[in-house]
Amino acid sequence: MKLPSLLRRTPFRLTLLFLALFAAAASAILAYVYFASADEARTKAERDVQAEVEVLTGIYQARGIDALNRALIDRTLRDSAFVYLLMNPDESWVTGSLTVSPIEKMEGDRQWITFPFTDTDAEGRVTRPQVRGVQQRLSGGEMLLVGQSMSDTEAYLARLTQALWTAMGIVLLLGVAGGLLVSRNLEKAMGRLNKVVTAVQEGDLKTRVPVRNSGDELDELGAGLNTMLDRLEGSMASIRHAGDAIAHDLRSPLTRMRAKLEVALMDAEAGKIDGVDAVQLALDEADSLLKTFNTVLAIARLQAAAGRTPDPKVFDAADLAADMAELYEPASEDKGLEFSAEIERGLLVEGNQPFLAQALANIIDNAIKYTPKGGAVMLRARRRSSGEVEYSVTDTGPGVPEGDRERVIERFVRLDNSRTEAGSGLGLSLVGAVMEAHGGRIILDEGPGAYGGFGPGLRVALVLPAANG
Repeated sequence: MKLPSLLRRTPFRLTLLFLALFAAAASAILAYVYFASADEARTKAERDVQAEVEVLTGIYQARGIDALNRALIDRTLRDSAFVYLLMNPDESWVTGSLTVSPIEKMEGDRQWITFPFTDTDAEGRVTRPQVRGVQQRLSGGEMLLVGQSMSDTEAYLARLTQALWTAMGIVLLLGVAGGLLVSRNLEKAMGRLNKVVTAVQEGDLKTRVPVRNSGDELDELGAGLNTMLDRLEGSMASIRHAGDAIAHDLRSPLTRMRAKLEVALMDAEAGKIDGVDAVQLALDEADSLLKTFNTVLAIARLQAAAGRTPDPKVFDAADLAADMAELYEPASEDKGLEFSAEIERGLLVEGNQPFLAQALANIIDNAIKYTPKGGAVMLRARRRSSGEVEYSVTDTGPGVPEGDRERVIERFVRLDNSRTEAGSGLGLSLVGAVMEAHGGRIILDEGPGAYGGFGPGLRVALVLPAANG
């Protein structure tokens, strides 16, 4: 199923789900109200019956069976809500509104029972309400049954049931209305997402999801999608720019290579020996092209890692700095530069040591390359006050204007004052990719200022998180 089709179906499914959950919750609440009310009515009837039994047994205990008989006759004639039955120990009828006990065989001296009772209402209609009662054996062996008609309770429950059904209907109507409202809002939001997805599928990477700033999940989804599209658009633009830049930067060395090969071919045909020199120059140009491609592949690998360090290991950053100092000190002296190093020990970091070595080598190589003879290059490795580990390379060269410091980290960017030097403009771009993969950052600022009449200088710092432990 295509994504736009799925987005269109989602609001309807969510509406049905919302309505089902809403109806289930409402039904559970209404059912609880009904059963709780019925139980309360039954409990109240039992309390009333128990109170009446206590009054009658009090009369019996105080004045005997005849007084109890007169009390029952009086209560029966008063059209009480109670029904009575008094029986002798042999279960023969003595008095009461009942002629026989609904209990065929009594278990113990006391037993509760619910039974139908035929009666006539005020309008002369025969009714058969349910009666909740208790039969109790008296101290003299007689049986006393007292019950209360549940007709009022049944009428109350009937009215309650009707009210609950009405409430259920209202709840369902509100559920449908709420579901439609939610569905409509969700459908609008999904429609906006669907429009963006369709546009992206058709190749338009500039379209974005409108964000209402409501702070809900749909806004978070839209903001996340916009961020993803921003990065996707940036990546596609970077790819297009990289392709254009590669084509532009490789045109000249390829042209030179072809010219050298043509010269070599003509010299070989003429029997001249400098054809070998031409071939060597062509090989040098080929090595430069291969180096450019290898750097591009290294950057692509780091960016494909999506913020994860490839093959990470914990090592001492000071050891790497010492190796770099030992490697580049002779090159600096050959160019007539003063090279120095200040390295703290015990700087544990977690990362890919070859990539970090390449990044550090790139900034040292740039410092040596662009610092005039008689200048100075300083390599430092230290722990910052924040606990992070920092490599820094400071030179006394021409520096980088403040407005260009962010731009020089991009691919194939070369400033005007570096056009005369060999290079592809990928050195600092690789350094930036290494820092991003390691969760670090690259900082460019001014160096020590004018030094022996040279430029303002440049300080490049690579800041890395320290390893735990």
